[in-house]
Parts: sequence; structure tokens; C-alpha cells
Amino acid sequence: MDAIERPKSLTKIVLTKLRDQIIHGDLALGAALSERRIAEELGVSKTPVREALAQLKNEGLVHIYPQSGAHVITFSAVEIVDMCDYRLVLETAGLKMAMSHNHETLLNELTKIVHTMQKAHEKGAIREYLEMDTDFHKAFFTNCGNKHLYDSYNLFSGKIAALRTHLATKPGHTKLSLHEHLLILGIVKSGDAKKGKSVLVEHIGRTRDTYSLEISDVAVTDQKNETAALKLNYQ
Repeated sequence: MDAIERPKSLTKIVLTKLRDQIIHGDLALGAALSERRIAEELGVSKTPVREALAQLKNEGLVHIYPQSGAHVITFSAVEIVDMCDYRLVLETAGLKMAMSHNHETLLNELTKIVHTMQKAHEKGAIREYLEMDTDFHKAFFTNCGNKHLYDSYNLFSGKIAALRTHLATKPGHTKLSLHEHLLILGIVKSGDAKKGKSVLVEHIGRTRDTYSLEISDVAVTDQKNETAALKLNYQ
């Protein structure tokens, strides 16, 4: 007898909707989040919205401040450095363990993902490319054979994806990203986990070195730079 599929709770529906909007950049970094407005737009009460925002805070996608309420995260350069160091430690371990425990499955998954990434890049489908980019790195952990390592990475994978979306607007970023993913795929084929670490250092390190450490809000800084560039183009 087939099990009855239970409908998603309102909180999970709101959570998924808000998480996707933040990750894909539909809600800008630093944007204010009104419980009332979100509840009205989604046709729910404030309770599931409040519960969803609390979970997003746990995932590092939302800040909740006294008096001013909830806001989409933004990043300082120091936070980006910390996140990249975190990624490097976990992803190096995840890749090594996945290559050891489930090498063939990992290789098949990454091959399919990279193929989709290449097609998305060719047609300029940035959102699809970024979704595959996230899946590429998650594959290390779905195949590493360690639930604790998987849970640790998965908790902050949305935050990593949100930063990835923000950086994708920078010139040449996606092209370099694709090249590095191809290198990682080649290393997985070769079975040399040590080389995998060196490419991850380069791949993640490029994000780490994007901003000088004095920058307190990367979203504001990039917006100012874009505005300045537009003014120069019209002069």
C-alpha cells in the first residue's frame, strides 16, 4: 500500500518561496521584509511568515533586528572571507570522502551537472547555471557518506547560493566559474583528491579575494560602482 503524501505546511510553503527569492536575487541583499506584506501577497496569516523568517535566520539568509524587523542578509568582506574558509574546509573534506566512498556515482552526477551548466552558459541562462552550480557542490556531500558533514553544509548552502547569485553579475565571473568546474570534473575522473583541493583553493579563493577587507556592505559597494560606471558611460 502506498503511503499517503502529506501536504506541505503553510510554513514550509512560505519558507521555500522566500528562500528561493533570496537565493535567486528576486529579493535584494539588505532588503526589508515586511511580515504583513508577505502574508498578504501569499494569502496566509502572519504566523507561518514569522516561523519561516525564524528558520531563514537560522540558515543565515535573514537578519532580524530589534525595532527594525527582518531584512535579507548582506555581506561584509570579512564575512565573505569567513564563509570561503568554511567552504574550503568542508568542501575539501566532502570531495575527498565522496571520491573515496561513491566515486562512480559522484562522477556520473557531476558529469551530468557540468553538461547542463555548459548548455545554460551557452544560452545565457544564468539562473539555471547558478542552480546547477549549487547542485555541483552539494553532490560532494550527498555522496560523502557522512550525514553530519552533509547537514553542516546543507544548513548554509542557501547563504552560499545567495552570494553566488550576487557575484554572478561581475564581468567574466561565470566564464571562469565554468572553467573551474570543468577542472574539478577532470580531477574527479582522475581520482586524484589532492589536486581537487588545489583547484578548490583557486575556485573558492577567487570569491574570497573579490573585496578588500574594509568593505562593510558588498551590496551597497557594488551598487555604487555600477552607478559610477553608468555615469561614465553617459559622459
